[in-house]
Amino acid sequence: MGKIFLNDKLVDIDKGYISVTDSGFLYGAGLFETMRANNGVVFSLKDHLDRLFFSAASLSISVENSYNKKYITDAINKLLKANKLTEARLRLTVTSGPMTQEDEQQKPTLLITATKLTPYPDEYYRNGVLVVLSPFRQNIAEPTYGHKTTSYFSRMLALKWAHQKRAAEALWFTVDNRLAEGCISNVFLVKDSALYTPFIRTPILAGVARKTVFQIAFRDSIKLVEKDLYIDDVLAADEIFLTNVIMQILPISRVEKHDVGDGKPGPMTKKLQEKFEEFIKNECQSVKSEARISKSETNFNDKNSKL
Repeated sequence: MGKIFLNDKLVDIDKGYISVTDSGFLYGAGLFETMRANNGVVFSLKDHLDRLFFSAASLSISVENSYNKKYITDAINKLLKANKLTEARLRLTVTSGPMTQEDEQQKPTLLITATKLTPYPDEYYRNGVLVVLSPFRQNIAEPTYGHKTTSYFSRMLALKWAHQKRAAEALWFTVDNRLAEGCISNVFLVKDSALYTPFIRTPILAGVARKTVFQIAFRDSIKLVEKDLYIDDVLAADEIFLTNVIMQILPISRVEKHDVGDGKPGPMTKKLQEKFEEFIKNECQSVKSEARISKSETNFNDKNSKL
């Protein structure tokens, strides 16, 4: 039976309970991070924690007074060891905690789970996937957009709707018709050997895999442009791919009934797939996760930052 880390200790998964007054359960007042471990090391753990703590401060979810990054890092490592996992999918969830009397300090709930990493099917990468256009729209004035909150119901509705149409993902647009992101992914277009992706301030999630693509592009002198993109840009793209840390680089072969390029994964996507795998392999072999958490803060989630 597997272990989870709940608040201050490791417990059996069937012994883990949260309060019925937990604000995450009642109101979705929480944040989460989906992470992957390779070779026993969590990929880009610092970026995940930077994003979590940035969002917590932005949305008034008090985390840092109870749990700092070093504490969470140690908890993750203990959980991986307890479950004897080296290749793993992890979820870190933090909520505002149980509702309290006004004169009491509300302590956040911390939950970390880890399971064996199950990759997407190989055929997705060989042939590309179908995506559809979400029937819903992102409201640019919604205060939680750009943050990975536990209020994910609309995303799950759109993803379920996409799966019913035998699609792997649904692309979201804003209320003013700009391309935003997938339900659980960021999106990139390729046109004339250059990469294009929506601005962070669209708003979209500052994806960890998205940042990795930026790093690869900068290192390999690949032109990458953040800009407002529309459906015409999607339909005119030579290649399109999705990113998150589990799927890495997932090629799109069709958008609705429209073939992307020649309907197969293109050369830029294939190149980035190889580079991304190398990036993960190098980081997870040469860097100890404990060493990636420092006292200094970054601007990773600054909405004006290109990364």
